[in-house]
Amino acid sequence: MIRINWKKTLLVVADIFLGVYLLLAVTAFNKPDNSSLVCSQVKIDISDSGTEGFLNTEEIKKILQKNNMYPLGKLMGEVNCREMEEFLMTSPFVDQAQCYKTQNGHINIMLTQRMPIIRIMAEDGSNYYLDNHGGIMGNIKYTADMIIATGKISQKYAQDSLSQVANFITHSKLWNSQIEQINVLHDGTMELVPRVGEHTIYIGKPTDIEQKLDRLEKFYRYGLSKAGWNKYKYINVEFSNQIICRRNDSDKKEELDKEDEIEEHEHEAVQQQETPNSESTQNQQQ
Repeated sequence: MIRINWKKTLLVVADIFLGVYLLLAVTAFNKPDNSSLVCSQVKIDISDSGTEGFLNTEEIKKILQKNNMYPLGKLMGEVNCREMEEFLMTSPFVDQAQCYKTQNGHINIMLTQRMPIIRIMAEDGSNYYLDNHGGIMGNIKYTADMIIATGKISQKYAQDSLSQVANFITHSKLWNSQIEQINVLHDGTMELVPRVGEHTIYIGKPTDIEQKLDRLEKFYRYGLSKAGWNKYKYINVEFSNQIICRRNDSDKKEELDKEDEIEEHEHEAVQQQETPNSESTQNQQQ
């Protein structure tokens, strides 16, 4: 039968409790108590601040001051970071908010803003913005240059379809600078209005946008660059195997086969690029 030495066991347990107590005491003693410190600096960082949005550091500062929540000059123990986060998140322009204290008496506020990407001006009088997540933002004064969507647009259509098209356009350097308006027809199909050229682009249903605009880019590069930007008044890229154009001086449609027409122009462009090099080689050989 195993006999337990209770005296030895109690001593070991007591030693363990004493060690834990001393560890906690030392940790608490070494941990700086900044509750009596006064907040000497507030740093506000807004992501995507280089992109024009609704928020800036001065605006955030004014909002916090107006609600007596700006921490500068307050005791650090009186500053409630969680309360500030929850308050800032009530703004329709804030996507995420994070506030934290530092040991030297500073408060850091980090914000991610909702970015408007398209303005909706529907035929029923609706007027609002969509952000980069498809969320609806109220009709607020905003002067930045962005795509305007007109026509028969319900909120569901705007969030489900328009937001995807607008996101693709705004993330493309070419199309973001070229497309200024999207017009939604009564059957749910779309027209694009460009900044350069006297033509309207018909893309049909808002599907396969990347493929349709890729075909249009090739047509721009190898077709309109030769024919002239104002030759056509209507360009239809709805179908995958052809581009249908209507000339400015006629109502007659021209059907351009994508594979034949674009590849022919590409081949001509390559030949033009190679010709000077071959001539230069011949001159060097002579």
